[in-house]
Amino acid sequence: MNINSMIFLTVFLPVIFAADRLCARKTALKNILLMLASLAFYAWGEPVYILLLLVSIAINYGIGLILGRMGQGSAGARVTLAAGVAANLLILGYYKYFDFFLRILNRLTGSEFEMRNIPLPIGISFFTFGAIAYLADLYRGHYRAEVNPVNMALYLSFFPKMSVGPIARYQDFGPQLRQRKETVEKTAEGIRRFCYGLAKKMLIANIVGASVDKIYAQDIGNVTGAMVWCAALLYTLQIYYDFSGFSDMAIGLGKMFGFDICENFNYPYLSGSVQEFWRRWHISLSSWFRDYLYIPLGGNRKGRVRTYVNLGIVFLATGLWHGATTAFVAWGAMHGFFMILERVGFKKVLDRIGVLRYAYTGLVVVFGWVIFRVANLRPALQYLQRMLAPWRYTESTYALRELVSNRCIVTAVAGVLAMGIVQAAIKRFCPAAQRLKGGIAELVWCMLLLGASILLLVNGTYSPAIYLNF
Repeated sequence: MNINSMIFLTVFLPVIFAADRLCARKTALKNILLMLASLAFYAWGEPVYILLLLVSIAINYGIGLILGRMGQGSAGARVTLAAGVAANLLILGYYKYFDFFLRILNRLTGSEFEMRNIPLPIGISFFTFGAIAYLADLYRGHYRAEVNPVNMALYLSFFPKMSVGPIARYQDFGPQLRQRKETVEKTAEGIRRFCYGLAKKMLIANIVGASVDKIYAQDIGNVTGAMVWCAALLYTLQIYYDFSGFSDMAIGLGKMFGFDICENFNYPYLSGSVQEFWRRWHISLSSWFRDYLYIPLGGNRKGRVRTYVNLGIVFLATGLWHGATTAFVAWGAMHGFFMILERVGFKKVLDRIGVLRYAYTGLVVVFGWVIFRVANLRPALQYLQRMLAPWRYTESTYALRELVSNRCIVTAVAGVLAMGIVQAAIKRFCPAAQRLKGGIAELVWCMLLLGASILLLVNGTYSPAIYLNF
């Protein structure tokens, strides 16, 4: 089940929301309800892997209890933490990277080990990273071990964030398991946020994504330079509105049940550097790698060379987190290269060139998204070649307008304006418009967005999240 499906919107959510409110102020009972609902939500789409999720919950709950009984920083605590992190990474590694490393082994040794083609459990990267964060911060003494297994299960499986994140920290989420407020105002805010998120997905991401799919479905020899540029720009919009839309839906659903889930995006395409982009894009993942990989490696405390090495490791890991192919590794390495370049001194140049720094950042991001979308390094490089020399590739059996509809063009223009430009303009030139937020006008607007989104769902234009398989 997905949070943008009709079964979720018309059956699952209304039933669970009503049942939650019937529990009145009994937080423990609400937690049991939401835990069972979350497990049912996961089992709907992953009936086999529900056992894997339960095993992960049990392992981290048990190791957390053991860590909680040990002295902070003791040798036993370090060994227990290492065992817990290793257990989580082994689970993630087997399901996500087994075939990837087997292919590498075959190439290096000339062997012919058969691929297992292991299906990837939905949300495994998100709940695994949430579990590792829980154990690491517990070891650091940021909180006490969770002794209630229901609370632990709900933390790792809470259905709004289960499939596509954000990666919630127990440090933020844990206190809300014991005490939270469900108010009319917070519920209304959550509904509005959910409507905006669903509209991002259905009314922008899916519409521009249809044209992206048409272009990338063509044989590479039948794709012109103009088509590749068009697909790259449209995919840049698609992935932002898809992923940020699901994050908005998760945050909105959390508020409807009394939870505050961390923000995951802050208008990343308004960034003037790659460093700034990663402070605004997938914030929960960026901060996770900063706190649990970059800083433990030494961060920037051990000299420049070590800092650059640490950044390289982080972005190689970021690429691998997204997918088990050389294309994702290359995508991560590309962003790592520009991060290091800016740290070396290029950031000072960017600060002096004014608006051109936005063009530079945009080009890096767009070229990166081509590699990300194709997910196969060799053809991705062919697409990039066409982008770099579009005048050399002008022949195709299709006209560009056959692959890109008028509706897509209008939607793309609206998407560009709404990715932070309109919001910034309103804040600067029409601050009085902020008073409309939360009023009748916004309510009507949200209902229109919700109605239009549901119409598209009813008409069969449903598509899962891009990040569902990460």
